[in-house]
Amino acid sequence: MKITRTTHSKSIIIDLIENSSVALSQSEIQLGINGICDRVTTYRVLERLLVEGKVHKIVNVDGVIKYANCHKCFDKTTHSHNHAHFSCEKCKSVTCLIDVKPVFNLPDQYIVKEINFTLSGLCPQCNY
Repeated sequence: MKITRTTHSKSIIIDLIENSSVALSQSEIQLGINGICDRVTTYRVLERLLVEGKVHKIVNVDGVIKYANCHKCFDKTTHSHNHAHFSCEKCKSVTCLIDVKPVFNLPDQYIVKEINFTLSGLCPQCNY
């Protein structure tokens, strides 16, 4: 098993993602880390965090990639991001809906490896 390094940049980025209630885009992460590292380093750290299973990525309805902390993405044997996400049309926030599992029936011989299930509408803060 490969040993992973924890750099200062990686620590700052994972802390920002872990403490966010919504998924963050690379540009939002760049703003949140206040120049700790450049855009390329941020991208590399995000890719490393994806491989390590510490974050997962969500493509919102506008095509923007957002990154969220992996919480409750594990069971005893697998790492899965097969839960729904909610993308707010007004504030553009993307939220993991961990307890909402998509239900569907596939024809025989299809094997699902990953689900990208995004609901779109207004979040509780924008729906008042």
